[in-house]
Amino acid sequence: MSVTVFLRDADRLRKLEIKHERETSRRFHARKHFSVFEEIHMNVNDELRADVIDRIKDTMTDIENSIKVFKDQQHQRFEELLKEEKIFWQEICAFEQKIDVWSLPVKADGRVPRSAGICADVKDSRNLPIEVMALETFLQQSGGLHGGWDKYDHQNFMKVWTKHNGKASYRKEAKLYLPDKTVEDIGLHEEWYLELCHRQEEKRKAIHKWRAGKRREHELQREQREKEALRKEPDEAADLRLKEEEQRREASEQLETWRSCRKQQLEREQEQRVRDQIQRRKREKEERRRQLELKLTVESHVQQKKKEDELHVLQRDAQLQAEREERRRLAAEGIKRFQQRDSHRFQIKLQEKQSKEQEEQERQRNLDKLKEKIHIAPDPTRLWKATKGWEEHIKEIGPSGGGPVFQMFHRAIPAWRQDL
Repeated sequence: MSVTVFLRDADRLRKLEIKHERETSRRFHARKHFSVFEEIHMNVNDELRADVIDRIKDTMTDIENSIKVFKDQQHQRFEELLKEEKIFWQEICAFEQKIDVWSLPVKADGRVPRSAGICADVKDSRNLPIEVMALETFLQQSGGLHGGWDKYDHQNFMKVWTKHNGKASYRKEAKLYLPDKTVEDIGLHEEWYLELCHRQEEKRKAIHKWRAGKRREHELQREQREKEALRKEPDEAADLRLKEEEQRREASEQLETWRSCRKQQLEREQEQRVRDQIQRRKREKEERRRQLELKLTVESHVQQKKKEDELHVLQRDAQLQAEREERRRLAAEGIKRFQQRDSHRFQIKLQEKQSKEQEEQERQRNLDKLKEKIHIAPDPTRLWKATKGWEEHIKEIGPSGGGPVFQMFHRAIPAWRQDL
């Protein structure tokens, strides 16, 4: 039990250590990015006008909204195209079922079998080749005809891919056309495109094989009908041929009507696409104009900021040079003043020294003159004679008085304590 607890604690401590390392790394990168942002903020003029900032914010918001709306429209368009493709395939299958029904013998009441018309939509998905359903499933799971990419990004990818014939050298140039995509994203999109080409080729082969089988089946049915018609009476065969020709004519008319309607629909869709493209180009042109104006505004602001910084640097250099010159001048004046003061003090001291020397010489001359005038004979006995001070010291002092005492001195009492 203790070993289990120890292992659990060790695992918990290891997780805490890993979490701490991640947190430390995150904080380091955050500080690094914050320092970069601070540097950028220092390089940008803090006196940006509020209207410029609001205009930039509005521009960025419009760009984001335009991109979002464009992506939503493209996504809806891709879904509509997939639905239309599926509907067209179902219509083709339904027409083929009708063609197969026309080849069947008609009963006396002239009614067409109901199973073909009723079950056409039920059987169309079962009659589809497996490769077709696999391609549709692959497109739905992988993000449509562009593999989850934007239409223009996919077109740029296809342009570079076609230019290099699918060689590995296309990735370097594709990175220039797709700056927001990484090399891994380009590699994954390449794998998706190769898989799409493979599945489309399988779909094409499957459809070709399915059509060939249908043609063989129709030929066999036609031969069988001809043999049955030969065995039947000539009148019934003639009526059957007339009915078949009438049905074919009606089917041909219906097909032509459908083709004309489909052509008109395609023309209307083409006109709508052209109008949408014109509107999109106008919006893109307006957006480029706005971005150019914003770019020019930012560049002019940067140039103005650069000129102001250069002017500030020149003014600061000139001020520092003037301060250095002023300090140099003051230092020279101070040195000169100190030299003059030291010279003056030196002259004063020199004069004082000379005057003292002259006074000393004068005093020495006076002493020499006095020595010449006074001559005292030496007295050897003066060494053991008492001096006048000592004689006064050893002199006997008699009593100061011998009369009666009329007053005795005592310690004085302060005036403020005398009456206490």
